[in-house]
Amino acid sequence: MFSIKNNLENEFIIKKSKFIGKAFFVNNKDEALNILNNIKEKYNDATHICYCYIIDNIIKFSDDNEPSNTAGIPIYNVLKNNNLNHVLAIVIRYFGGVKLGAGGLVRAYSNCVSSLVKDNIIEIKSGYRVKIRFNYSKIKDVEYILKNYSIVNKNYDEDISITFDIDIDSYAIIKNELKNIISNIEIIDNIYIN
Repeated sequence: MFSIKNNLENEFIIKKSKFIGKAFFVNNKDEALNILNNIKEKYNDATHICYCYIIDNIIKFSDDNEPSNTAGIPIYNVLKNNNLNHVLAIVIRYFGGVKLGAGGLVRAYSNCVSSLVKDNIIEIKSGYRVKIRFNYSKIKDVEYILKNYSIVNKNYDEDISITFDIDIDSYAIIKNELKNIISNIEIIDNIYIN
């Protein structure tokens, strides 16, 4: 399975219209919708905010009042043709006063997303979001074991809790390394690691 390795942004001016492209790695639909809502709020003065996300068998796209099939489908086609999954691509358009025509719109939206994903594709692995709890005296041991993993959250309370992302193959190893140090290990969610 493939996705994008970095969240990226680009910008094009085509016949006075500004196109701002954004691509995001997303683990689930809620994450995609949250990003999309934030973009809509941030760019609330945009003429069109067109997008597509593919998350396993969930596919959603929108032309956002562009002529039918001139924005969402071209964005989807770029993602599909690159075998991408767990990805959200958004193109924000500020109309510049010159109509591009259906073919021009398809090319603009396609090229905007193509340039985002080009040279930015990686294989992704199945993984887990894991939460552990442990005593303060074990912090150095735990941090050493987790040094190569993506820490999502740390919480300092009566004990320390750390949430991190790990691929399935590494989980068994980490679980074994942590078993004598921590009081609780819990898989919170199934995710994909890029």
